[in-house]
Amino acid sequence: MNQGQTIFAQVMEFVSHDEFRRCVQRYDGNRSVRRLSCWNQFLAMAFAQLTYRHSLRDIEVCLRAQRSKLYHCGFKSPIRRSTLADANERRDWRIYADFARTLIDIARPLYADTDLGLDLEATVYALDATTIDLCLRVFPWAIYKRAKGAIKLHTLMEVHSSIPVFIDITHAKVHDVHFLDVIVPEPGSFLVMDRAYIDFARLYTLHQALAFFVVRAKQNFQFRRRSSQTVDRLTGLRSDQTVSLTGPLSRKLYPIPLRFLGTSPNSVKSQIWIAVAVYVLIAIIKKKLGLQQNLYTILQVLSLTLFEKNSILSLFENSDDTEKILNPGNQLFLFQN
Repeated sequence: MNQGQTIFAQVMEFVSHDEFRRCVQRYDGNRSVRRLSCWNQFLAMAFAQLTYRHSLRDIEVCLRAQRSKLYHCGFKSPIRRSTLADANERRDWRIYADFARTLIDIARPLYADTDLGLDLEATVYALDATTIDLCLRVFPWAIYKRAKGAIKLHTLMEVHSSIPVFIDITHAKVHDVHFLDVIVPEPGSFLVMDRAYIDFARLYTLHQALAFFVVRAKQNFQFRRRSSQTVDRLTGLRSDQTVSLTGPLSRKLYPIPLRFLGTSPNSVKSQIWIAVAVYVLIAIIKKKLGLQQNLYTILQVLSLTLFEKNSILSLFENSDDTEKILNPGNQLFLFQN
């Protein structure tokens, strides 16, 4: 790897420009663009995520301070916050959603052999939703409660690789369980979910799709035990039972036995998908360069070294140093002017 390049430029070398160009062309992203192309928008927002910038002004000021190095990082011109705000507002967010998915397709095979320590051949997915608070003054369309704005990020995560394989962004008022309507269950796979996803009609649909699920029971769960299996309590299991639902509605919706083991929407979606793309890109780099540090540590080190002209590998040669905590925890920032 060319040590004359900045770390940021080396990170972006792992991006397929042809694939990115196809995503842009699919939605005519660069039509009538004069100053800031989709690629430079992506670079600016990727820089912001990697360095934990808090606002568009913050991005502009920090990049301006490194003006002499911007060309070597891939930027064609200085970044103005007004131009970046317009791009986030108007560029179709699906450009970055599609691009993030191409990176996910690259990353998943790289982590296919990761050992979970489980004697399980099937793929395990974790399903959850995160509510992201938004300022109502900046995002009035995202009203959640009387004085609160929010959106919800629904994520299906492949457990052994920590790679998100499916993401949906909705209003915060959308209940978590509706995410089960949009995912396509993989036959033979296991979905691990919280009790918010208990809807017996939807769970029965998963069963009919030949997928398995593990979900926490609600306190008012009505059932009848049909049989019990022996369990090793040292593993944390209290019981392993096959049960039938006895609630008047639930037994109709799930008729077979169960086994329990104890500023604009466009701008927000663009930023979230770019953040996902950056996270997955670093996961790809970790595997392709054989870095031993975890993703958290790698992101912390990169956040402080993007404009250095060393090789990425040289940053992680001393594992004792790079395991130190250098910055606050990894976060997702939504930028306002």
